Amino acid sequence: MKYILILFLVLAMNPILHAQEHKHLTIKGDSSLYDQDMLPASFHKQRREEVRKLMPDSSIAVFFAAPIRNRSNDVDYEYHQDPNFYYLSGFNESNAVLVITKTPVRFGSVITNEIIFVQDKDPGSEVWTGRRLGADQAKNVLEIDVAFQSSAFGEYPFNFGRFSKVLIVPQHGDVRDDKNDRGDLFSMIKMFNDQVDPLKGKVNRYKLPEIMATLRQIKTAEEIILLRKAIDITCQAQMELMKTLRPGMKEYQTEAIVEFVFATSGAESEGFPSIQGGGSNGCILHYNTNRKTLTSKDLLVSDIGAEYHGYTADVTRTLPVNGRFNKEQAIIYDIVLRAQDAGIAKCKIGNKFWDPHEAATEVITKGLLELGIIKKAGEVKKYFLHGTSHYLGLDVHDPGLYGTLQANMVITVEPGIYIPEGSDCDPKWWNIGIRIEDDILITSKGPENLSACVPRTMAEIERIMAQSSLFEQFIPGK
Repeated sequence: MKYILILFLVLAMNPILHAQEHKHLTIKGDSSLYDQDMLPASFHKQRREEVRKLMPDSSIAVFFAAPIRNRSNDVDYEYHQDPNFYYLSGFNESNAVLVITKTPVRFGSVITNEIIFVQDKDPGSEVWTGRRLGADQAKNVLEIDVAFQSSAFGEYPFNFGRFSKVLIVPQHGDVRDDKNDRGDLFSMIKMFNDQVDPLKGKVNRYKLPEIMATLRQIKTAEEIILLRKAIDITCQAQMELMKTLRPGMKEYQTEAIVEFVFATSGAESEGFPSIQGGGSNGCILHYNTNRKTLTSKDLLVSDIGAEYHGYTADVTRTLPVNGRFNKEQAIIYDIVLRAQDAGIAKCKIGNKFWDPHEAATEVITKGLLELGIIKKAGEVKKYFLHGTSHYLGLDVHDPGLYGTLQANMVITVEPGIYIPEGSDCDPKWWNIGIRIEDDILITSKGPENLSACVPRTMAEIERIMAQSSLFEQFIPGK
């Protein structure tokens, strides 16, 4: 009863759980039984039309769904659709193919510019793994002109040779073969390759990724609503972690706190494995073992992102485990914060994608030179090992063209300094790893920090960390 009461209080007091709702979006089908803010079928339909506009004349584009991935023996991972496939269809099942043509084309008795092939209804399987949409419903629910069972794909009269180009994206390499199902993804990919391999010069593996990057780097109003939701949830998770963090906790306990907030706030999952790197682990960029016991001298690099209806956040804060930055930590943190400010200031329409990185690198280089941690500017790459920005959306590293910044792009700004033990500098700097990351919307009025709801200055972080959290009931010792 005690823990039920605590859980109730956490849910009641968590502002994200009762945050102001953005405009509701609806979609027909089973999803409307549970969520009323899914992207509508009209969104995906319009995205398909945008793909057509960028396709070469007389071309055909083929997209395969993501495979079901095996975890071990007869246990699979929870299914996650290929982002391009979801972007263009809204369909969340495997064993499917989406075909788009530049203009309507006759296929046998059908004239259309889009066809989807989906796995058939199967009550025997659905009782184990969940409902399937099936071909009969797919046409209406997805608002795609023509829908067939996936088992019909191999015999369908595409005649790919009549098209000027057959556009494809790199195919998934971890597809398993179900020997008893001619409509499984493995069979469809094999049948497709058998048909197009003889065409050689007509098959283009570069144009379609470019088209998808061109579209996905610019977010629509509907997408920004979902990104805001994912980012709001992630910021609240960082806030709760700040209040709870203390020496003696395990990294996995910090992970549990942020992912509890994700789940109770409606996020379907994490957008990527949560990074909770304490002490020396903070110098490992994509560390996710998360088993270390945190000490009072450690910093914790918390790099997390909730995924909401397919869209993921990516927000990093670096926190002093004992609640106060020491002198050396504060000096390095100040450099990284100033570097981030310089990077964010460059997130303006018309600037180059890499301008934020150049601005942040300049600040970090100057700071490390002044401290004597590096002797010449070129050595900055020893301690700042990654780019400052990436696109954000359906993927945590969303596709884009890395050209000129445009309105409604969402990118991260995440400079960092990482000084592992044994570095060629004064040992007082060793094991200081600091990264600060925010999600920035490019607008006509300048950069908007979508994750500004979680503090990033040292004074604000220390103030929040001095507050109490209901999670302390689960982790005694404070």
